[in-house]
Amino acid sequence: MTLTVGTGPFGHRPAGRFNFDTPSGGMQYLEAFPRRIRAYSHGEVVVDSRNVQMLHEQHRLAAWCFPTEDVRLDLLEGSAWRYEDGLAKGLVGIRWDAVDRWLEEEEEVIVHPRDPYHRLELRETSRFVEVAFDGERMAASYAPLAVFETSLPARWYFAPDEVTAELAPNPNARTGCAYKGWASYFDVRVAGRVEPAIAWHYTRPLRGMERIRKRVCFFNERVELRVDGEVQEQPLTRWSTTDWIEDTSVDQRGRKRLGVEPLGRS
Repeated sequence: MTLTVGTGPFGHRPAGRFNFDTPSGGMQYLEAFPRRIRAYSHGEVVVDSRNVQMLHEQHRLAAWCFPTEDVRLDLLEGSAWRYEDGLAKGLVGIRWDAVDRWLEEEEEVIVHPRDPYHRLELRETSRFVEVAFDGERMAASYAPLAVFETSLPARWYFAPDEVTAELAPNPNARTGCAYKGWASYFDVRVAGRVEPAIAWHYTRPLRGMERIRKRVCFFNERVELRVDGEVQEQPLTRWSTTDWIEDTSVDQRGRKRLGVEPLGRS
């Protein structure tokens, strides 16, 4: 998540407001990203740049843009494009999944570039948090871990022994977070039926998020959530339905769109 998607200031459903009219679409912000970025494909270095620019576009995840000379276009046929207009004109974009590995300095980055304006905080809390479905309690805790993340609703992570619902691994659902790692999902048998991929956990969270390891979290969007007895709203996000299970890949700008053209061999 970022400033430009979700509930971010220039996202689909801004959580706050400005004292001026914001554009409904087409907003761009380009800035230098002063870190070395490399990408590898089949053992070959296909990107090596110390002159990266980060493009923030309304309703899109932030993306890295590269000078042409820093990209091996001959090894990325059909997977790279040149921006033909806008602030990134003349720079090259690359489909995220076109390469095997991305490195920011010496650390691997998964799923999408980490946005410098994205903030993720993990907090211990003494609030009493309950999760239910159709009135049937699934989890409760006086000491959950709370994750507050830019453009997302607060998430509440329960220790396994605080979960009373019957969990079953869902082999078809898996998502990645550039800030937390790869998540595995659970179906839950509750209220006389099975709810698919309504809960998840991280078995190997990324650095800084180790405390959520194997803790269970439920989608606020699909459960009845109470915090200190107060019913919480069910936010409307892409996770409000189960449609995402069919395609858990993240759109990494590989689609041809207005102002972007694929690049062939140089």
